[in-house]
Amino acid sequence: MALKGNLRDFNSTQLLNLVSLAKKTGSMHLETNGDFANLFFKEGKLIKANTQKHPGRLADILYEAGKLTPEQMQAISRHANLTDKALGIDLIKSRIVSQQDIVHSVKEFMLNVVYSLFSWAEGTFLFQQGILPSADDIIIPLNLDNVILEGSRRIQEHERLMEELPDLDVLALKVTDKPLRDVKLTPDDWRVISHIHPRNTIAQIAQAVNMDEFQIRKIVYGMLQAGLVELTKPEGAKPKRQLSARFGGKKDVAPQGPAVKRSVIERLITRIKRI
Repeated sequence: MALKGNLRDFNSTQLLNLVSLAKKTGSMHLETNGDFANLFFKEGKLIKANTQKHPGRLADILYEAGKLTPEQMQAISRHANLTDKALGIDLIKSRIVSQQDIVHSVKEFMLNVVYSLFSWAEGTFLFQQGILPSADDIIIPLNLDNVILEGSRRIQEHERLMEELPDLDVLALKVTDKPLRDVKLTPDDWRVISHIHPRNTIAQIAQAVNMDEFQIRKIVYGMLQAGLVELTKPEGAKPKRQLSARFGGKKDVAPQGPAVKRSVIERLITRIKRI
């Protein structure tokens, strides 16, 4: 039996809470504009996560985490038939990475996937009971309680960042004259700064440095507050007529009181427990 619905009615945090409370085992497929995500759970714990844009192959995860060199990645690509589990065993035996490197990198990747879903205001979800990842996949069980708490915090922070940086497709950055040596920059800050160009929108910078919207907004907002960058329009950009509802436009939505929301969530918990 499957359970499906719309993210306008139940956001990602609520869905994770439902799976955790009901201690369900199965898969959840979420779709939004131009992307989708797959989450897998066992007895209410998250065990695997990926998206269309980030399939979650072990070699890619380790490379993005700085655990593999370009030369090592090229060597791995010649053995494309290796499963993630087999590749992990080979890398550990060859002392290229440790088991802890793999566990930590995969865990961070899974968390980043889930955290990126908290900004999905539109889309659909489908939960299917009993579906698990392949036995050849690397499974890292994560307790959802801390993930949900962090997700709630990020939702609040995301709303504030959306007000400051509404549409990343029509904003560019300009480095100010403030000396960079006076500010302690993180590696992610430097990655963003290295891609600042008059024609690059913030959305294009995010894509180039492999960051989701929440991450890039948080970094840009911090640099704006520090006076390191200024917002500007990208060269050659055509003005947009109207911002979409996702980036600050008005939507006519009937307000729901706490009692109504609680009643709907309680009914969904009952349904998901019956699956």
